[in-house]
Amino acid sequence: MQRRRFLKSAGLGAAAATTLAAPAIAQSMPEIKWRCASSFPKSLDTIYGAAEFMAKRVAAATDNKFQIQVFAAGELVPGLQVLDAVQNNTVECGHTAPYYYVGKDPTFAFATAIPFGLNTRGQMAWMYFGGGRELINEFYKDYSVYGITCGNTNAQMGGWFRKEIKTVDDLKGLKFRIGGFAGQVLAKLGVVAQQIAGGDIYPALEKGTIDAAEWVGPYDDQKLGFNKVAQHYYYPGWWEGGPQLDLMVNMGQWEKLPKSYQNILEAASADAHCWMIAKYDAQNPKALRELVAGGTKLLPFPQPVMEACYAAANELYDETAAKNAKFKKVYDNWKPFRAEQALWFQVADNTFDNFMIRQYRANKL
Repeated sequence: MQRRRFLKSAGLGAAAATTLAAPAIAQSMPEIKWRCASSFPKSLDTIYGAAEFMAKRVAAATDNKFQIQVFAAGELVPGLQVLDAVQNNTVECGHTAPYYYVGKDPTFAFATAIPFGLNTRGQMAWMYFGGGRELINEFYKDYSVYGITCGNTNAQMGGWFRKEIKTVDDLKGLKFRIGGFAGQVLAKLGVVAQQIAGGDIYPALEKGTIDAAEWVGPYDDQKLGFNKVAQHYYYPGWWEGGPQLDLMVNMGQWEKLPKSYQNILEAASADAHCWMIAKYDAQNPKALRELVAGGTKLLPFPQPVMEACYAAANELYDETAAKNAKFKKVYDNWKPFRAEQALWFQVADNTFDNFMIRQYRANKL
């Protein structure tokens, strides 16, 4: 009898301890509020929305103890100055495309995409298992930044042009809004490249300040209204086969975070990464159909143009690696990884995808 009474009391004690433990753990979690500067306007609910998705995940996982408020481009800092704001601790973190900052160092391009580079899955594979993230974060240290993978738009479109691009000569003198390292590639072919934040592209194209512009793909491009001011829509965006977004965190702020919060932030960013990839793939087909139905001329870049751009890209990489040790260190790791990815994808995915595309064209799907 006494033994049963003891066991019952012991059970109640354990239950009480469990009940008390949870609040005690929660109380030990600090309340932290961060600001996140985005490079993108709120109207683009996927590329901007990924940061808000990440922030909601962080809040939910910490019982709202760790809150991140996201600000659209221009609300706190201009869209192309997110890195500077994070580096200077003006904001604790920022959601941006690292290749926007190739003017500081072309090595930034690897964290997003370089022309004729990796596709979305290849970029993820390099980041997670090819040493990419380690190399990028080693490079980021010079800017007091810790980077976390947080989004990918998938292969992008080649952009909107007022006139057709039939030959390489048609590129000469073309004023083209294009981000990242691709502008330097196209400059070799006579293009006048300009980097303009997403929210400022439409008026520049409308006023004729630029002759052509690329952004992401049908879903975003339709929202931004590019089809109203340019008729020719080219593909593929060979400069962005799998362009990645980063959550850039000020290094001092990162190091002050409890380890549990660091893990939660990285997990939430990975979740947002998958969310963005899936949403673009789900939304782009419908938007592309609507654009073409509305009069947009969908055109592939001519093969001679693609070949000329590929040659110019390789020439630029060799030139840059010869004079920039940081670029060379990443490039020497990245280049053979890209070759292995091409080997793999031609065997499995490419063969399967091409078969399914033939079935679609034959009206068998």
